[in-house]
Amino acid sequence: MSARVLVVDDIEQNRKLLTDKLKNEYFHVITAVDGEDAIERALAEEPDVILMDVMMPKLNGVEACRRLKNDPRTEHIPIVLVTALNEREDRLRGLGAGADDFLTKPVNDLQLLSRVRALTKYKMVADELRKREASGKRIGAVDIAAQGRASEPARILVIDENERQARRICRYLEGLHRPISHSEATQLGISGSMVDLMVISLSNEKLDGLRLCAYFRSLESTRDLPILVVAEPDDEKKAVRALDLGASDIVIKPIDSEELLARVKTQVRKKRYLDALRARLDQSMELAVTDQLTGLHNRRYMRVQLESFVKRANMGGQPVSILLCDIDHFKKVNDIHGHSAGDDVLREFGRRLRENIRPMDLACRYGGEEFVVIMPETSQALAQAAGDRLRQIIAESPFSIGRGDELKVTMSGGVSTIIPSEDTIESLLKRADDALYRAKSSGRNLIEVESIGFA
Repeated sequence: MSARVLVVDDIEQNRKLLTDKLKNEYFHVITAVDGEDAIERALAEEPDVILMDVMMPKLNGVEACRRLKNDPRTEHIPIVLVTALNEREDRLRGLGAGADDFLTKPVNDLQLLSRVRALTKYKMVADELRKREASGKRIGAVDIAAQGRASEPARILVIDENERQARRICRYLEGLHRPISHSEATQLGISGSMVDLMVISLSNEKLDGLRLCAYFRSLESTRDLPILVVAEPDDEKKAVRALDLGASDIVIKPIDSEELLARVKTQVRKKRYLDALRARLDQSMELAVTDQLTGLHNRRYMRVQLESFVKRANMGGQPVSILLCDIDHFKKVNDIHGHSAGDDVLREFGRRLRENIRPMDLACRYGGEEFVVIMPETSQALAQAAGDRLRQIIAESPFSIGRGDELKVTMSGGVSTIIPSEDTIESLLKRADDALYRAKSSGRNLIEVESIGFA
């Protein structure tokens, strides 16, 4: 897996050493000479991972990290702080500034490459979601801010066969989070898909930690769940293997409670960042294809889907029919009862359509008081029968328009069926519109079919 890595160090020899190690593994390397230069390069080059020395002139690595993590343009870029110091306070300070990980000089090759690869995987997911969100904005999707969960306690599953060790970890996490041991989770029926983070011991014998990492990464429900592994200080190979299998971070025994909390905070923050991206994307896409008044699909979505159906039918697929329907005398509803009553009628009309079509059918608001029902694999005769059934459902009971008032509503509709190898969306809709016009001219509360078609 290749990636763009920004190496930041004020000492040329150190930059060259890291650059050579990364280039040997086919990473593309960018360099910066201090914290200020790093911020400029990060904004200009958009790297996938930043490796940054802590002790630098002008702007040190911790402060540069803090600024990058506080900038929406760069907050998603993973940052690994590199230092000659191995002091607890320095690690905590760096993690508190938003750093994703810490490496101590001289940098171990295995640790360096495994951590860069692990963070690159996270960055790839974030980039894909950001790209989709940007595409949604370009097509007119509305960007809705997802509800923030950053300050909420995280539910954490601790998997450790050593009950004493599991209880200790849970105790460290209590107060800020909601930890639960594996034995308790088993009793309560809590699975990995129901938590925000897992802490897995690599010292387990029966519950092989490496196998668990691989297993949870293979499941759709836990594929993106952060996994924090607890490793022995002399078991570097197993820790590196855990990162290769999908672990998000490592805690080395003996466990420091503050460092554990800092690393948990980092992983939860990253998860909720991705969750927020997914939520915004889902909401934006839903708004982009949904009519907000009726809850039906909108005209844009209708055209995209209809184009696909028409293309398949023209290539020899099953017939496709559409019903273009219109609420009779809708202008009078607005003129006599007001636009609020008109909205009530539109909402109820949309509900009746949605609840009385087949799962394979697609009900859309075409515009104003006009609606379209797309009926795949449906002949003209069947489409006409479905349209007449919907017409009866609309007319059989009055519509509530607020304050206890009711209003009798009817609809008229026109049906058209695709002519293979000849039709376009426009021609199909035009024939349905012509049939709708005849229905209205014939007295309304009718379903008419196109003048050319198939029985």
